[in-house]
Amino acid sequence: MGRAIDRPLEFLNNICMNHAVKRKKQHYSFALHKFQGRRFKHHPNLVKQHDFAESTSRTVCDRWQMDGTGNNAPTPRPVSGGVGAANPSLPDWLSACLVNLLENKLEDLLASGNLVIRQESNASSVLWQSFDDITDTWLPAPGMFSVEIDPDGSNQYIISWNKSVVYWGTGNWTGSSFPNMPELSPANTYPNTPYTYKFVNNDKETYFTYNVTDDRVLSRHAIGVSGQTQSLVWVESAQAWVLYFSQPKANCGVYGLCGVNSKCSGSALSSCSCLKGFSIRDPNSWNLGDQTAGCRRNVMLQCGSKSSAGGQQDRFYTIGSVKLPDKSQSIEATSIHSCKLACLSNCSCTAYSYNGTCSLWHSELMNLQDSTDGTMDSICIRLAASELPNSRTKKWWIIGIIAGGFATLGLVVIVFYSLHGRRRISSMNHTDGSLITFKYSDLQILTKNFSERLGVGSFGSVFKGALPDTTAMAVKKLEGVRQGEKQFRAEVSTIGTIHHINLIQLLGFCSEGAKRLLVYEYMPNGSLDHHLFGSSGVSLSWSTRYQIAAGIAKGLAYLHEKCRDCIIHCDIKPQNILLDSSFTPKVADFGMAKLLGRDFSRVLTSMRGTIGYLAPEWISGEAITTKADVFSYGMMLFEIISGKRNGMHGGSFFPVLVARELVEGELHKLFGSESSDDMNLGELDRACKVACWCVQDSESSRPTMGEIVQILGLVDVEMPPVPRYLQVLGQGVKSYEISSEMNQASN
Repeated sequence: MGRAIDRPLEFLNNICMNHAVKRKKQHYSFALHKFQGRRFKHHPNLVKQHDFAESTSRTVCDRWQMDGTGNNAPTPRPVSGGVGAANPSLPDWLSACLVNLLENKLEDLLASGNLVIRQESNASSVLWQSFDDITDTWLPAPGMFSVEIDPDGSNQYIISWNKSVVYWGTGNWTGSSFPNMPELSPANTYPNTPYTYKFVNNDKETYFTYNVTDDRVLSRHAIGVSGQTQSLVWVESAQAWVLYFSQPKANCGVYGLCGVNSKCSGSALSSCSCLKGFSIRDPNSWNLGDQTAGCRRNVMLQCGSKSSAGGQQDRFYTIGSVKLPDKSQSIEATSIHSCKLACLSNCSCTAYSYNGTCSLWHSELMNLQDSTDGTMDSICIRLAASELPNSRTKKWWIIGIIAGGFATLGLVVIVFYSLHGRRRISSMNHTDGSLITFKYSDLQILTKNFSERLGVGSFGSVFKGALPDTTAMAVKKLEGVRQGEKQFRAEVSTIGTIHHINLIQLLGFCSEGAKRLLVYEYMPNGSLDHHLFGSSGVSLSWSTRYQIAAGIAKGLAYLHEKCRDCIIHCDIKPQNILLDSSFTPKVADFGMAKLLGRDFSRVLTSMRGTIGYLAPEWISGEAITTKADVFSYGMMLFEIISGKRNGMHGGSFFPVLVARELVEGELHKLFGSESSDDMNLGELDRACKVACWCVQDSESSRPTMGEIVQILGLVDVEMPPVPRYLQVLGQGVKSYEISSEMNQASN
């Protein structure tokens, strides 16, 4: 739209107060507004604000102000300059326009949201436009940051700085989404997305469009103060714009955020720091949050091998574990020493890095960041010799001091560390019932540097230690932890709140870097498998074995039915049942499946060649429920009943043999003299029925652990059928044992 402005000042008053210029597209419209404040002489204080017209809390795209000072005409000046414009000034003609009432001007609020004022006689001549004084809202205008299809031909969008440096990309189109923008994934994979979109890529055109799925939703894009592009959605109930997503996700991903000769660390706004030998170039802007001016060198480089003044050669300061700066030059060098000499011999060289290839930098360093992807690159920053201490001049007297006091100092440190460490750990034991957070160094002391290994379990090695009050403990070094520290701590805290007489008690944990350790109460009688299968274990009476079976059932029932969140153990076997001094059973390693990430191969590995603990659904790939633990418990119960592994007994697989003899009422024949000397035949019958019901082919036919507890008590149970899966498994065991015997014979 456009029309002649006969009286500009009157027109500006009218259009600001009475006229809204809008371009409708879904919920977007742009409008001009006037705010009346105090008056300067005869001229009102006009603030023109261009915003989203339909949101209750209007969002400013552009804003400028005309003030009158003294006897002069109102002088326009920007208000709240946005990204990329610090205190810009408006052209002088606009002030003259307001005073002299220049005629023949056209104003046009474009569909892009740009307010343009041009001459009527020459419409292509733009006298002024609002895009020259922008805030943070994303409008299709030129600037330092741009979003565009990758000009190199890949099917992705990129964000570039100054049309020259690409610092983020969406990733190539996969056919359904952009890998680096899961927020714009289809609704079935990212159900909360407010967008629908289309990506077209063919010989004639390439473009990407997105729309809001709900007509009631208002969204906009902006450039945040850190240089990140942001997608915001208007929340009516909160009367506020809420961040939906931002890219890059980390502030350090924005090019030039910290300026030159600085390093970006983490994602906090105050993440910039000057390199050693450099200081802040613009302290005022830096303190206000704008670090883009970067840092300047404190002492200029001498250049050449030695300076004429002090005779000292430039030196290098090494920074490790970083993402290297941009604009490096690669040269041939056979060693780090030759790479260093190449930099020293070039007066313009400011830094070098050697990682099999020599990289040199010949200008101020831009975009140096702490590594976030595990890379271990190092960079050597060139500094004047005065910025670093001369190690040669101090070498001998430092060695003398260290040599003279080393023995005494070492003894004092060892004694102090031992006493202080044990006092500190002791005080930690008296926190209000919560888990103890151990330092790795503390556990090294308490376990005598992990010198006494108790065994190697499914998820790592276990070592014996003692708390400062001499209470024995068991420390498990976890292997294969897949979670980050925050999630690991959350899961451990959940496990730590679980208390039951038949569950091993977690005392504390350690999480430092990649190290993950759990500290448990110590069980002096070890694991159940040593007593059932080991030659050195104490032979357990039937009464003890039956009480162990009942205790294990109670512990599992608590995990399945009494915890706030049901916990499926996923690895029930005699090795994971520990016995205290009175042979009370304690289920161990519960929660490990969730803590480490459960999968089929992981559970198979944990079985260590023992056949028969896995439920059929593990093999068929069906969803795993608590009934998988019931099956494993049943297979273990057969071993508790016999006191032996579930191998072949008299030519038959023992669980199949029990199921058959149970039907015939001849169980006592399976146990010989033990049945008459020690066994309670009623308990034996009850235990065998429970074991057979636990290993039924169908999950629905198996009892719950709570029902098992009742059956092992006083509740009667019907006769179970012989499971088909047991018969098939028995054939596998027979083949396995025959093969083992043949191998032994051949050896």
